[in-house]
Amino acid sequence: MDAEVAAHADAGGPNRRLRLRVADWPGFAPGQFAMLSAGARGSAQRDDPLLPRPMAVYREHAVPGGSEVEILYKVHGRGTALLADARPGDRVRLLGPLGRPFPDPPAGGRAILVGGGTGIASLYELAARAQGEVLVLLGARSADDLMGRDDFAALGVSLDVASEDGSAGRRGLVTDLLAEALEEGGAPSVYACGPTPMMRAAAELASRASAATWVSLENPMACGFGVCLGCAAPLAGGGFGLVCRDGPVFDAAAIDWENLA
Repeated sequence: MDAEVAAHADAGGPNRRLRLRVADWPGFAPGQFAMLSAGARGSAQRDDPLLPRPMAVYREHAVPGGSEVEILYKVHGRGTALLADARPGDRVRLLGPLGRPFPDPPAGGRAILVGGGTGIASLYELAARAQGEVLVLLGARSADDLMGRDDFAALGVSLDVASEDGSAGRRGLVTDLLAEALEEGGAPSVYACGPTPMMRAAAELASRASAATWVSLENPMACGFGVCLGCAAPLAGGGFGLVCRDGPVFDAAAIDWENLA
């Protein structure tokens, strides 16, 4: 479907906040994603770069005549640089929502949400909808790279932040915060999204604490619905799962972390 750019703003450093007005948006579940064209659609057909980019759906807003779908993303390549040039009124091709979402945290239970880098964008709606105690842990290289901090704080959930250079929150890794949170016990459920090494470390920490853990993988993909096979991830039980169709959310124990690129 075509979506109209309703707003597009800097979100600090290389981060951008994009709102797309969609007439027939069906709603989404936390952890689902959309495929966006690499830049706005112009009067002349452009085929370089050709492939769309997978983007986590951050949140949605009801507006007259439809919905506005909000995306947080980081400019880090040619496709996202072209997307960053889109202006209000431009049109962007959107396919979604796609993929398997996070399971709902147990009602009344304790949920720990761990986000690193752009993975933070996958967790906002999960934090907003959770029924029970929620602790959100956000990590980034620096304050400039940190996404969505004020949005999570406005939810009223418990929030802690780590940055590798110490410019936001505590100096260190977000998994350092997770290790401390798990020491408190209480049989929490852990939900993580971010760089693969971060998710692997989070899964290992949670496993040692006997905490149920789900991760949202961020493998590159070309189609978003299981045709291109470019997003295959190795499974602990053998074989592969497609991140777009079988995920992006997986039980962390199901992933063969040793062989996940």
